[in-house]
Amino acid sequence: MGEVYRARDPRLKREVAIKVLPQAFSSDADRLRRFEQEALATAALNHPNILAVFDIGTSEGSPYVVSEMLEGETLRERLRSGAIAVRKTLDYALQIAHGLAAAHEKGIIHRDLKPENLFFTKDGRVKILDFGLAKLTQSDSADHSSQPTMTHATELGTVLGTAGYMSPEQARGVAVDARSDIFSFGAILYEMLSGKRAFHGETPADTMSAILKENPADLNETNRNVSPALERIVQHCLEKNPEQRFHSARDAAFALEALSTTSSSSSAKVERAVSRRRLPIAAYLAAGLVLILLVFIAGRFSGTRTARSAVPEIHQLTFRRGRVGQARFAPEGQTVVYSATWEGGLPEVFTTTEQSPESRSLDIKDAELLAISSAGQMAVKQHPHNVGPFARPGTLATVPLSGGSPRALLEGVEAADWLRMVRTWR
Repeated sequence: MGEVYRARDPRLKREVAIKVLPQAFSSDADRLRRFEQEALATAALNHPNILAVFDIGTSEGSPYVVSEMLEGETLRERLRSGAIAVRKTLDYALQIAHGLAAAHEKGIIHRDLKPENLFFTKDGRVKILDFGLAKLTQSDSADHSSQPTMTHATELGTVLGTAGYMSPEQARGVAVDARSDIFSFGAILYEMLSGKRAFHGETPADTMSAILKENPADLNETNRNVSPALERIVQHCLEKNPEQRFHSARDAAFALEALSTTSSSSSAKVERAVSRRRLPIAAYLAAGLVLILLVFIAGRFSGTRTARSAVPEIHQLTFRRGRVGQARFAPEGQTVVYSATWEGGLPEVFTTTEQSPESRSLDIKDAELLAISSAGQMAVKQHPHNVGPFARPGTLATVPLSGGSPRALLEGVEAADWLRMVRTWR
C-alpha cells in the first residue's frame, strides 16, 4: 500500500512512523475521502493492542498517516523459528482478541488479519496493524462490506487476497462481518501452536479450496502440549459456517482467558505437589509433630477461649455507577460472571477476575444472569420487565460460557437454577 519512513516529531520530541500512500491514489478524491475516514476510525479505537494513529494529512499530493513507532518483529518473523510455546501463545492470542473486540465494537472489520499484520514489541505487547487500509484496493462501485480483501500485489477486481487466512465467505466473495476476522484469528492461532499453516496449497486456488472444503490436521499431532480445551477453541474459530463460530471476538477472548486462568491454577498445583514430594521424610515427621501439638493446644483452650474468626479479605471488582444483580463463579473458580445495569442502561452480562483491570461484556444484552451449571452453561433471563413491586419476569434462556447465541426455553420466568443430579445405585 505504500512506503513507511522512520521520523521524529519535533514538537513532542518522539519518534514516529509515517506511511505514505502511492501517488496513484492522490488523484482520486473518493479514495482520499475514504482513506481519511478509515484513518480517523482507526485512530478513534485507542486500544493498547492496536497501532496508534497520531495524524493524517497530504504532502505534495501524497496522503500519509503518522503512527506510533514500534520496535520488535512481526509474527511472521517470529514464526520462522517454529511454533510458539502454549503459555506464550495464550498471552498473545488474548491480546489479539482484545484488540479485535475493540475494533469490532466500533464497526471496523480488519479483513486482512495475518501474521504480517501482527507486531510483537520488545516489551511483549501485540499490536494489530493496517486496520481498514486493505479496503482502499476495492472497486468503487462494489459493496465494500461484501468484497474479499486483496493484497498490495493484486490488481483491482481480482479475487485473491491473502489466501491462507481468508474466511470461507471471503473466498466465495459474499458478505462478511466480524466473524470473518475470527476465522482468520483461528488460522493464526493454529499456526502459532503448530508452526504450520492451517490451510496451504500449491497455488492460491488450492489454498482457497482447502479453506472451503478441508479441515486442518489435529493440533495434538504436532504439539502434544495443546490441551483438548485449547484445540476446541481453535476449531470453534475455524468453523466453515459463520453461525457456528464464536459470535464475537469478546467471546473468544473470554474462552481463552478462562482457559489461561485454569492452566495457571493447574500449573501452580503441580508445582506445589512437586515441591511437597521433594521434602525429606524428616520434614514430614517434624510437620506432623507440630500439627499434633497445635491440635493439643487448641483442645486445651477451646473450652475457655473463643476462637477468633479470620478477617475476610474483600476485593472490589466493579467501579461503575449502577446496579449489580446476580453474580456467580465460573466452574473453574477464578472468573466471576455477573449481570449489571450501568448508568441507567439495559441489563447486561459481564465477566471479571480479581486480576482484571475492568469487566468484559459477554455481548448478552437486555439480560440478567440467573445461574451457572458445573458444565459451563449459563441460565439467563432475557428482556426482564417489572409487572409489580417485586415481580420481574422475563424469557428463560441458556447460553454457553464459551460463547454463542442464547437459546430461549420458557416465557414469564422470574428465577431459575440448575439442578444438581445425584444418582443412587442399588
